[in-house]
Amino acid sequence: MNLLKAASTVSLWTMLSRITGLVRDQLIAAAFGATALTDAFNVAFRIPNLLRRLFGEGAFSAAFVPLLAATRASEGDEVTRSLIDAVATVLFWCLLATCVLGVAGAPIIVWMFGAGLKEMDLAVLMTRWMFPYIGFMSLVALSAGVLNTWKKFAVPAATPVLLNVAMIGASLWIAPLLKSHGIAPIHALSAGVLIGGALQLGIQIPALHRIGCLPRIGLSGRAIRAAWHHPGVRRVLSQMGPALLGVSVAQISLLINTQIASHLGEGAVSWLFYADRLMELPTAILGVALGVVLIPGLSALQAKGDREGYSAHLDWGLRMVALLALPCAVALLLMAQPLIAVLFHNGKFSAEAVTMSALALQSYGVGLMGIVGVKVLAPGFFAKQDMRTPVRIAIVVLVATQLMNIAFVPWLGHAGLALSIGLGATLNAVWLFMGLRRQGLYAPLPGWGVFGLRLLLANGLMGAGLWWAVAQFDWIALQADRLARAGWLALIIVTAIAAYFAVLRLTGLNLRSFVRRG
Repeated sequence: MNLLKAASTVSLWTMLSRITGLVRDQLIAAAFGATALTDAFNVAFRIPNLLRRLFGEGAFSAAFVPLLAATRASEGDEVTRSLIDAVATVLFWCLLATCVLGVAGAPIIVWMFGAGLKEMDLAVLMTRWMFPYIGFMSLVALSAGVLNTWKKFAVPAATPVLLNVAMIGASLWIAPLLKSHGIAPIHALSAGVLIGGALQLGIQIPALHRIGCLPRIGLSGRAIRAAWHHPGVRRVLSQMGPALLGVSVAQISLLINTQIASHLGEGAVSWLFYADRLMELPTAILGVALGVVLIPGLSALQAKGDREGYSAHLDWGLRMVALLALPCAVALLLMAQPLIAVLFHNGKFSAEAVTMSALALQSYGVGLMGIVGVKVLAPGFFAKQDMRTPVRIAIVVLVATQLMNIAFVPWLGHAGLALSIGLGATLNAVWLFMGLRRQGLYAPLPGWGVFGLRLLLANGLMGAGLWWAVAQFDWIALQADRLARAGWLALIIVTAIAAYFAVLRLTGLNLRSFVRRG
């Protein structure tokens, strides 16, 4: 498998997803700004997203995908399909129960996330509308795990685009319709989320059918009991326990941060949301793409006992992080205000919202290398079905993050919350790296010293150029000429990218060396 080609496929689709996501967020920012209404929506939307990360693409994927890849490598496709059917059956019925309980318990759940919200009733109502999204997305996570194991990366990577398209359509057409009937237009966003979830699940069906892996979900009591007692299901559940704890630690940290932000004044939750949306661009394009590609490959190498190939896979992933995430971190630190201003400074999104969101984005940017690095390092443990080591690390990181909140929030406000998350992710990545080295799972290949010097030179020169270019404009005042503002930003970004890779090339870095085969 060509790792770079596979990662590029995921990255390109992920980039399209993030671009459509930015268009979606621009529409929301222009229509609703950063107000109590958007705070309510962001808290309500965060709840099913948290559970999706817990039960779907987080703990479930961490337990399911390595077992799926190892089963296929050692026992063949027929046994693997039986495992898929059993897991899908148990997952479906667990999700149905979760959605019913979530809709009923929405007031308590919202209070846990945002007791300081001014629009508490609105947040509860939107949570009830959006809660079934967790069901759709957890089944999408199962489908993605299957397709990625069969080396079909395009459909899972393209799927998130559909959520953005649905929400854009809801903002443009459903919101005015609701307004004309005297209903708060922001409810259209909840409808868009639900429609987007259904579309994302629907697109998986033909893709799974083509590879003969469309799950057969048991509906009778006998079929459910048989699925529950399937040895593969038991294995997934036993692995999900530690993985669930590990992912829960990160989500508990997010819950605490959202709760704190809800008490920092109107708009604080939304400032963090808009900054986080921009952070997700490099995080998803780089970290998620690399993680998606590495886990099946690492799991197959582990099943074959190829320790050298296992280490080489990780080395390739870490070099890609250093090559691409470091310049992104530099850009976020230096270009936070221009990025926020060009993308969101329109309509009801005020100059104050630009400044506050930019502060949060810079704080997140401090930890970008760590956030992306975790996406590459954690699979090194997951592929060996070692969930406990990342969990122990995550628990310590949770405590450290909250201690940093105590120190930073009184001083930096909402930006202190973002800084704590970034530094916590960096601590997590360093610890995971040390664990891989200590267990002998990863040994750096030769050439890291020269590679690091080239990166430092290229990033230093690029950063100096960005600092000078950004200082030439008043990005908030340029709201009067939004087209020129966007044009200048695009020119600066393209020039910076070209200069970065030109310096690397001039210093002798062979970019083709990253096109390695696993």
